[in-house]
Parts: sequence; structure tokens; C-alpha cells
Amino acid sequence: MIRPPAVGRPSLHWETLALDGGLEIDPTTRAIAPNISMSVNNMLTPGDGAFSADGVEDLTALPFLYARWTNPTVRQLEQRMAALEGTEDALATATGVAAIAATFLTCLKKGDHLIISDVCYAGANELARRILPDYGIEVTAVNMARLDEVAAAFRPSTRLVHCESPCNPILRLTDLCAVAALAHRHGAIVSVDSTLATPVATRPLALGVDLVIHSLTKFINGHGDALGGVVCGRKELVEKIRSRAGVYLGASLSAHNAWLIMRGIDTLFPRLRAVSDSAMRIARFLCDHPGVKSVIYPGLETHPQYALANRQMNAFGGILTFQTDDQQKMAVRLADRLRVVHYAFSLGHQRSIVVLLDTNEMMKSTYRLQGAQLDDYRAFAGDGVFRLSVGLEAVEDIIADLDQALR
Repeated sequence: MIRPPAVGRPSLHWETLALDGGLEIDPTTRAIAPNISMSVNNMLTPGDGAFSADGVEDLTALPFLYARWTNPTVRQLEQRMAALEGTEDALATATGVAAIAATFLTCLKKGDHLIISDVCYAGANELARRILPDYGIEVTAVNMARLDEVAAAFRPSTRLVHCESPCNPILRLTDLCAVAALAHRHGAIVSVDSTLATPVATRPLALGVDLVIHSLTKFINGHGDALGGVVCGRKELVEKIRSRAGVYLGASLSAHNAWLIMRGIDTLFPRLRAVSDSAMRIARFLCDHPGVKSVIYPGLETHPQYALANRQMNAFGGILTFQTDDQQKMAVRLADRLRVVHYAFSLGHQRSIVVLLDTNEMMKSTYRLQGAQLDDYRAFAGDGVFRLSVGLEAVEDIIADLDQALR
């Protein structure tokens, strides 16, 4: 199990930082809950502001000027996420893919090379492999679980390595320490999408990663009612992203969504521990179910990277996958019969959600893997997987609902 870093370890426990990191008591009303500052603009003294991000080393040191740059409520969320990840700073964005785009378009330029996980969040994969080459950025997709392939992919022009652990949707892991060491030897930086892990399970900066990205829409918000994203890291890196993509891409997070996400963070630790405990029980139940062929969950001894999961994760998360016979027919049955679990896309909400991710469809729409890479995907996913995002319902009710629908 990893522990908070010895250097710069906070005086408070992580669970407390989920509640108090970045919290500012209202000086007038003494309200404890964060305020929602919906104003687009703020009063300023002539000379205090800047009309361009060019040459401004620290945008957060300026007075609040305009909501596209930063906002008091959004800034509290950024400070909360930086505290939770043990980083110096964070930039919140309108969505998770906006945080990924901000990172890519800041750290890469024409002639640069990106190494990306061949299986990761579809929006990131498609952005990297279909859009970035139009701007002269070279991209290589590799299986991040094969360190020899990662090592072989580096070029003199490699500037960024982007990975995801566990990866969505097949729950393959990346050895973040090893990948970070490889990247740093080649003068590149590493970003990781840690949406499925959350800071409850993994704190990537403590493992050598430079930037950690979350879709705040998922487990961190946890209520399925607000879009958001964040990138956390060293202040110099985050400020570079803020001054370029944070200002000029216009993907600013709304104050209302920031407030909703902070409300979700208040209960992040007990929620993730609850869904992790439930996911383990459900995974073991499905392993023994006559209608299920295979189950993938990082906490199961049968996961191909179980040893790495134990080294790198403090909790195994709320996502598992399973396979059945005749999965298209089973998908129709689950959508019709489930009463507690909902058949829908997305994940990380308070209610349990399941959906079929067909391998052929995933290859056609997103990954387009061939040869050994496709074989590696099928080793985890076969012809397709049902991705189950475990919610906060009584685990006995989830199990009973799955049981009656699968039979």
C-alpha cells in the first residue's frame, strides 16, 4: 500500500483534507459551507488587473477579475483537489476531456511526440490519435502494461507520456513508478488519468507522475449531476496550462458545478470505501455465478496485475467488468429486467450503472487496435464486457438484482 509522501506530508489526514482543503469561511456571514459566487466579473482597483495572460507568471495571484480566468468558488475547488492529491496547484475545467485537452495542447506543439496508452478514456484516445496529428504532433499508442514497449516508443522529440490506471474500460493497470522513471530519463513528463482510482486509491504524484487528471463528473462528484475536470501538479506546470489552455480554450468550469463537486468531495472517502467493499463482494459473487464467464476487478487474486494493484492502490475502486455468453442478448435482458441497477453509460455515480461495451464496436469507434495490441485487449475483454459501476445501494440488493437478471 502507498502512503502519503514523507516530504510535504500534510499535517491533516487525507480524509480531513477532503472536507477542509481550500475551505474558506465567509468573513461576513461566517458560513461554513462554500459560497457560490455566480458573478462573471469582480470589482478591481485600476492597475491591479491584466488584460492578457501573456507575461503573467501566476494568474491565481491576481485579484478575481473575470470568471473565464478564475472564480472564487472554482478556486476553492482547485485548492481542495490540490490538497487531496498532495500537489502545489490545480486547474479546474468544464469537463474531464477539457482537462486532457488543456494538458495536451499546452505540453505539445508541432514536431513533438506523445506516447499514449492504447486503451484509455475514449475522448482522450480519439483526441490524441485523430486530432493532434492534424497539428503536426506525432502520437504513438502502446500497451502501458508492457514496459519494454513503452521504452521502445521514446524518441528525441517525446515530450509527454499519457497513461491511465486503472484504464477505462478494461481495468488494466499501469506501473506508474516505472513509467515515470522511463519518461524522466528521456526528458519527458507524465500525465495520468486517475478518474477510476481517485485520490482515495492512488496518489500518482507520490509515485513520480508529474500531472494527475480527473473527470470530476465521475466518482469525485459522485452524484451524476455536474460535469467537471481538473489537472493537478507542480505550480509551474499548472500555471503554464492555466495561462495557455485555461485562458484561451475557454473551457471554464461554472461556479455552480464547482460547488456541486465540492459537496461531493465532502463524502468522497466514505463513498469510495463503501463502493470498493461492495464491488469486492459483487465481484466474488459474479465469479461463482453460472451465467458469468469471467470477472475482472483489481482486488481479485485472478486479476493479471493483482500484485501491482496491491502495491499501487489503497482501495480497489467501484468499477468491475464481467462477461457472459451471448452478450448482445444478455444486454437486452439486463436492460429489461434490472430494477436496482440501471442500464446506462457513464460511471462513478451514487446509483449502480451497467452497460455492455462490445469489443468490435469499441475497435471500430475508438481504439482501432490490431495484431498483438488487439490480442492484449481481448485478454481482458474478450468479445466485450459489461462494465458495472457500483453505487451506494445495499450490496445485498445489487447482488439480488444482478442474480435475477442474469438467470
